[in-house]
Amino acid sequence: MAQSSPQIGLPDSRPSTRRKWRPTVIAPWLFLAPAMIVFFVYVIYPVFDSIWLSFFDWDGLGDKTWIGLDNYRELFDSDTFWKAFSNNLLWLVLFMLAPPCGLAIALFLNQQVAGIRAVKALFFFPFVISQVVVGLVFSWFYDPNFGLLNEAIVFFGGDPIAILADEKLVTYGIIAAGLWPQIAYCMILYLTGLNNLNGEQIEAAQLDNAKGWKMLWYIVIPQLSPATFIAIVVTVIGALRSFDLVATMTAGGPWGSSTVLAYMMYEEAIFNYRMGYGAAVAVVLFLIMDIYIAYFLWRMVKSEK
Repeated sequence: MAQSSPQIGLPDSRPSTRRKWRPTVIAPWLFLAPAMIVFFVYVIYPVFDSIWLSFFDWDGLGDKTWIGLDNYRELFDSDTFWKAFSNNLLWLVLFMLAPPCGLAIALFLNQQVAGIRAVKALFFFPFVISQVVVGLVFSWFYDPNFGLLNEAIVFFGGDPIAILADEKLVTYGIIAAGLWPQIAYCMILYLTGLNNLNGEQIEAAQLDNAKGWKMLWYIVIPQLSPATFIAIVVTVIGALRSFDLVATMTAGGPWGSSTVLAYMMYEEAIFNYRMGYGAAVAVVLFLIMDIYIAYFLWRMVKSEK
């Protein structure tokens, strides 16, 4: 029987069962590894550690004592918690003014006229300064003795108003201070989006005699949806984690009327040495933030479909 001679020098065309690790496969993970490690250490691990800590009674120094859901029971029975929660909801509702106001200012500034860069810099300025500085500036602005707001009220024949000492007005005053830099941030996002609009769509709309509100609503705003998404998510996070302005302007006062969940968490954990109770406040705040952002994502995906 004749045997076929082996073919020498021809490559094996059969697929290799062994997976080849190429640099193009490994390289992206090597570049991502430092960021993933930092994200896990400073974000993921603290989240789960806070949830675990909320089931303990701990002063931050001694031994931890397991108490189960007692921190949450005490939390939901606390008048301070419900006051802080209602203030956070007020922050959330009024902070939603930032994206439309930022869009309106961006549309106004998106013009090619002399001196517009200087005007943009003035509107951008509130975003680059510290929240603590914003709180101090507005504390002086609201001061009943020498503040500009009360000087204007007196000039028009009114009586001075101590906004930061009034239980009914103090939260609104702090929110107004927070809206100042938040509107500036939303304005920057929308200015960036306006510079990346599709010119062909705008020209086609102009040929169809679309102008004014129709152009804005049907052509411009849909193209700004990525900027709108970022603006709303950042605004929600800013409203729910409002801490700097409250701590700077009122420290939760007067008589706890301006406290929010973030400041309550800080006060319970740092000043009252109740780390477990403070962690329970943090978990509730985290869940509220997640639920709201998840709902907005669901609405956005649904509207795109």
